[in-house]
Amino acid sequence: MIDSQPILVAHAQHTWRDRDASRSPLDALESVSRSALANAACSGLLQSIDTVVTVPSLATQVPDLAGLTPANTGSALCQRLGVQAGTFSTDVGGNTPQLMVNYFADRLAAGTSKAVLVAGGELFATLFAALSSGQDISHWQTGGDQPAVQLGSPRDPANALEQAHGMFEPINTYPLFESALRHARGWDRDTHLQRLAQLVSDMSAVAAQNPFAWRQELLTPAQVLDTGAGNRMITWPYTKVMNAILAVDMASAVIMTTVGEARRLGIDPGQWVYLRGGAEANDIWNVSERPVLHESPAIAACAAAALHMAGLSLDALDRFDLYSCFPSAVQVTCEAIGLAIDDPRGVTVTGGLTLFGGPGNNYSLHGIAEMVAQLQAGKGRHGMVTANGNYLTKHAVGIYSRDPGDSPWPLARPDLQTTLDAAPRLRVDAAAKGTGTIDACAVAFDREGPSRGIVLGRMGDGSRFVANTPRGDAAALERLLADDPVGEQGRVTPGARVNSFEF
Repeated sequence: MIDSQPILVAHAQHTWRDRDASRSPLDALESVSRSALANAACSGLLQSIDTVVTVPSLATQVPDLAGLTPANTGSALCQRLGVQAGTFSTDVGGNTPQLMVNYFADRLAAGTSKAVLVAGGELFATLFAALSSGQDISHWQTGGDQPAVQLGSPRDPANALEQAHGMFEPINTYPLFESALRHARGWDRDTHLQRLAQLVSDMSAVAAQNPFAWRQELLTPAQVLDTGAGNRMITWPYTKVMNAILAVDMASAVIMTTVGEARRLGIDPGQWVYLRGGAEANDIWNVSERPVLHESPAIAACAAAALHMAGLSLDALDRFDLYSCFPSAVQVTCEAIGLAIDDPRGVTVTGGLTLFGGPGNNYSLHGIAEMVAQLQAGKGRHGMVTANGNYLTKHAVGIYSRDPGDSPWPLARPDLQTTLDAAPRLRVDAAAKGTGTIDACAVAFDREGPSRGIVLGRMGDGSRFVANTPRGDAAALERLLADDPVGEQGRVTPGARVNSFEF
């Protein structure tokens, strides 16, 4: 056993259902961090923590809400816990928790850090209720006057053309992937819907048994598809329950250290879960430039690299938590890693973002915490967590194990990104005009019914067009909904901001 091997020794998750505005985000992080420390059952661990990492709140990306959180939540958390530690954060994205676990495993293995606390959470359910009622939450801003080290650099997730056509909203973009998936698999409408319904129903069975899940409810496939009882269509073919739940009050934390430090502190080896492999990479950044919309070369590369690093095969894994903001994300990941969507090992240990809850950027930290908890409890020996940011854009993978493996954590890992960046991408014609062929489409709904079609396709010269159906063109919307329109042709007309697609 190698002293420098990174391990996770503690975990905690909290879910609050009372919408108590007196509880600030900092209170939530302090509470879950103290629970993680208690979980470790080691009195000396707190003083060994020299690094505190906070998952950035999604609220920081909303100009009107950014001021509601401390300038540096990590600094404020250190003050609350009474530790002297370097503080770190990074850009937003659902990939962030696993990305940071991988990054700080490097620091632990190199001896740069002794023990690392990773914490994150969101109080969106309380925030939305307070904003609606006018309740004072100014106390949420207090603390954290020392700047954190920011890892990475911010980058707009969608370009101006994509934003103008509604592709800045994940609820519109992931259904585009879904339509491409359906066409590639040759499914008819009923087969497609039943596959989606069964996937979400299977995940709900996990959420129903998870005390931390925001929605502990077993849903039948018929209930997943039923658009009654508030489960309205959001963007075809996704009903509300197929979308991640944002309005939750949840937090989680894990504590990482090394085998040598854990032994020095006297932490029970029964607590040790080894991080055996980790990798991160991006797909082509802008969705409109991707030649294939139902695949993720980056997930495939990350999973293969992480498994190779761990010295494990996919068949050796017992547990999975695949990022599940929308059904297409799960399906694309399964295809990329070689896992059947109905594999008896399951695709989630939490219940997924659509039922367990999607607390902003922090969901995967819950997946990691739950994976650690289940492995500690003997529910398997090895597990994989995948994390995804933006629109199947930013990815990170971790392999967790009760066994140390035979190799040290490598400080030099393969450069996946250079190879991925060398792949061909499409030229986008922002003012496309003429006959275009559909590659993918989505139909957004409002409370009255279908309202807008979003279409990606190719022009005759192979360039990509982005367009919407004309306002009020009910016939076009019905045609997009009625059958598989991928491969059909129509007329693309450029507009001042928004291009038009008509059959």
